[in-house]
Amino acid sequence: MGARQILLFSLGIVACVAVAWGLVTLVKPNRGAPGDTGSAVINTKGADIGGPFSLIDHTGKRVSDAQYRGRFMLIFFGYTFCPDVCPLELQTVGRAMDILGSKGEKITPLFISVDPERDTPALLKEYVAAFHPRMVGLTGSAAEIAAAAKAFKVYYGKPPGTKAGTQDYLMDHSSFIYLVGPGGTLRALFRPKTSPESLAREISRFMK
Repeated sequence: MGARQILLFSLGIVACVAVAWGLVTLVKPNRGAPGDTGSAVINTKGADIGGPFSLIDHTGKRVSDAQYRGRFMLIFFGYTFCPDVCPLELQTVGRAMDILGSKGEKITPLFISVDPERDTPALLKEYVAAFHPRMVGLTGSAAEIAAAAKAFKVYYGKPPGTKAGTQDYLMDHSSFIYLVGPGGTLRALFRPKTSPESLAREISRFMK
């Protein structure tokens, strides 16, 4: 990794920590709910998080949130060139889906790209297949991604100083996992680095 990439990577970490702290402050830890460990789930009571989206899936087909009504959605925002956080969190999602077994069949795991400049449907198709066979990759225009991210209170962006037109860059982005219920409303928000076992256990609880 060159000096410039190291600098961008460092800036990205700082930005992500700041965003994570801001969101945790907005939706304070849920330590009092029955069965809650206080380590995986963030209390979202009173927080307006989630909403409609219209994007392109990894097969090139346009899809919207309405097409997933009646099912749970497990959503993570990231990008395929992400060096560490994204693959780790998506591995967690995939393993949690396996742990859930038959319950997981009611859930569609979604990976929404915050890097539409590089994340084409074809690239997403290859990428999500590495984490779970039923994971769906979503991309779209810059405006469509921005609208989806705004609805879910997701921060993302290129680090300051990124040269226009370059294809060699990292992205700053928040890294929470969202569980959306069959009616389209947020059921749970999970902290980064939640273990697959904790994620599966809490998802099972919120599905009851």
